[in-house]
Amino acid sequence: MNELEKLWEKIISNFSAENAFRIGGALFGFIIAFIAYRIIKKYVHSITGKKFSKQTQAIADKIVKYTFYLIIIFSLLNFFGIKLTALLGAAGIAGVAVGFAAQTSFSNIISGFFVLSEHALKIGDFINVDGTAGTVDSVDLLSVRIVTTDNKAVRIPNETIIKSNLINNSYFPQRRMDVRVSVSYKSDLEKVLEALKLVAPKCPSGLAEPAPVVFFDGFGSSGIEVVLGVWFKNENFLKMKNELYIEIRKTFKEEGIEIPLPQVVIHSQEREDIKSSIS
Repeated sequence: MNELEKLWEKIISNFSAENAFRIGGALFGFIIAFIAYRIIKKYVHSITGKKFSKQTQAIADKIVKYTFYLIIIFSLLNFFGIKLTALLGAAGIAGVAVGFAAQTSFSNIISGFFVLSEHALKIGDFINVDGTAGTVDSVDLLSVRIVTTDNKAVRIPNETIIKSNLINNSYFPQRRMDVRVSVSYKSDLEKVLEALKLVAPKCPSGLAEPAPVVFFDGFGSSGIEVVLGVWFKNENFLKMKNELYIEIRKTFKEEGIEIPLPQVVIHSQEREDIKSSIS
């Protein structure tokens, strides 16, 4: 008799009407619990969908789902005669290790509630956290998942969002794009200002209100730095950027305004000494 036959005989010998009834009851209970879970999930989804944001709705759905999983796990443990207190006692040192490891998870959960309560971001926003930029795809209990412009998924722990500077480019429906350009020191600065004021009206994606701004912002190594700021709607970001660069280049060419190239002047001590000796 091989091992498979022995196992089958053991199953048959232990199988009884009482065990069959218990298994049938467990299956029936599982089906009832699953139906209840689906009803509760649908109800919670509809309630949160009317009163809360998408990310709050998603988190509520996950809480219902995880609660259902815990109930099923505890029910299975009880069905097989495994007491939870005995299981926790047997965990011993492993439980302590898991406790330390869980500190980070609890920290992220608490941070997640702060993120939600502050309404600092929502699904669909384009954010920048600690140098990583992308569109918010989901807000979970432990982390926020974003999708970068080159279609990479990045998971950012909620604790990192709380501790870092969060830049939400989509928080307001419109914002300003500042383009910095350098002009030659030989340029007529008043002419430069007037030329840049002509750029914004030529950009279809730009807004007339708030009004565009033009200002000088420093003396660079190769030219004078000037900034043109134009307001636009968030969804027109790429259009606005392309239009500004094209129109600035075109306007400067028409007005004869030079955009200087970086220059490096090298002084040779030997040549200076020869000049001094000749003079």
